[in-house]
Amino acid sequence: MTTNLPSNLSPWQMFLHADWVVQTVMVGLAIASLATWTVLLAKHRQLRREAQRMQTARGALAAADNLPTALATSGRESAIASALLAEAQDELQRSPSVGSTDGIKERVGSRLQRIELAHARQLRNGTGLLATIGATAPFVGLFGTVWGIMNSFVGIAQANTTNLAVVAPGIAEALLATALGLVAAIPAVVIYNQLSRQLAALRGDSGDLSASVQQLVSRDLDRRAFTPSGAP
Repeated sequence: MTTNLPSNLSPWQMFLHADWVVQTVMVGLAIASLATWTVLLAKHRQLRREAQRMQTARGALAAADNLPTALATSGRESAIASALLAEAQDELQRSPSVGSTDGIKERVGSRLQRIELAHARQLRNGTGLLATIGATAPFVGLFGTVWGIMNSFVGIAQANTTNLAVVAPGIAEALLATALGLVAAIPAVVIYNQLSRQLAALRGDSGDLSASVQQLVSRDLDRRAFTPSGAP
């Protein structure tokens, strides 16, 4: 334990007089807390913008009568809508113009599902960091506390005294590590849960877009089936 005791027990003074291991833990937890709030600001803006674009695209898809019209309108509103429409259009072009439409619809549905999953994974980027911080920060802070208290007991043995004034600063410094662990973990858990709810809502919106695209595909296939051969 440090022999130069701080003149006061402010958090900054406790940090300055803490053991280097405890200081390292505190700095790491401070960085983790900063990362948490950075992810919140970045993801909140990204998800809000994505929700607005998907809402606009859903309205455009509902107003479209066929895939070409949807590609010319909805494709400009949202990246996920554009990808879904492009996949559906590509499958229609690859599929034969005659025969059962059930196989075409199944293949379109499969390809659209893959687009939905890829989009969901992209939106989840960064949230895993919050889960890691929320799960590990309290234990990292506890490690700093245990280390600091061990140093305090070593200080008791070296000073050959049980005077509380000798060990109180070291114990306070150690407990500060636990406090910082909770300060980093609690917001990370709350923010992670909030972002998870937003991601679930966006997953539902992407499902609605996929359903709308499949409805357009079904209409186009019905038109193809009932269009006389050779008709324009």
